[in-house]
Amino acid sequence: MTSLDKPTTEDTSADDAKAVTEAALFEAFGGVRGMVETVLPGLLFVSIYTINKDLHMSAIAALAVSLVMVAVRLARKDTVKHAFSGVFGVAFGVVFAMMTGNAKDFYLPGMLYTLGLALAYIVTAMAGVPLIGLMLGPVFKENLSWRTRNPGRKKAYTKASWAWGLILLGKSAILFPLYWWADTTQLGWVLIALKIPPFLLAVYLTWVFLAKAPPPIDVFAEMEAEERAAEERKAAAE
Repeated sequence: MTSLDKPTTEDTSADDAKAVTEAALFEAFGGVRGMVETVLPGLLFVSIYTINKDLHMSAIAALAVSLVMVAVRLARKDTVKHAFSGVFGVAFGVVFAMMTGNAKDFYLPGMLYTLGLALAYIVTAMAGVPLIGLMLGPVFKENLSWRTRNPGRKKAYTKASWAWGLILLGKSAILFPLYWWADTTQLGWVLIALKIPPFLLAVYLTWVFLAKAPPPIDVFAEMEAEERAAEERKAAAE
């Protein structure tokens, strides 16, 4: 291999930054398993309801599979935050549907959550404290250092928050009219179809923005370095 063929230090650093970003996004958003846990309860609900129009059986099956997924994660000692969030979402949907007797209300809490999250992304981006930065800062071990010490990353987080907000707002603009006009099965299948693609698009755009941004400032490493320096000064003084 000639010197021209060898990767430069900058290329290697860029590749490392992209790899770190991919790993952090995978951890933050649950990866493939997290997506399955998000989709499966709703898919089971609409499948059963499409076949027999039985609200109680559909709701119980969706809640049961959510609880099973949490139990599996607990048994494997895996991270349970994504599975637990799925259980709470399904439980709220079951309660709403059972209270009103309208199967479409199974989807209403999730739709309201999506709309609220869209607005939160947009409002925090406008306020200069982008929500995606608050979520990913601890994952990248930078906490809130990006706000004052790393303007390039703040800009990337702001762009990503706008992307998430507008994508989720577009999703809500499709689903809410269907809630009023479509029947339960039509709404359910459209909602299932819109579970993964908008999410993947938002994650991809987040990756693009962050991969081009400056690397995160590892505040934990800085604190450890300061502690070691303080210990060394103390030892030298003795």
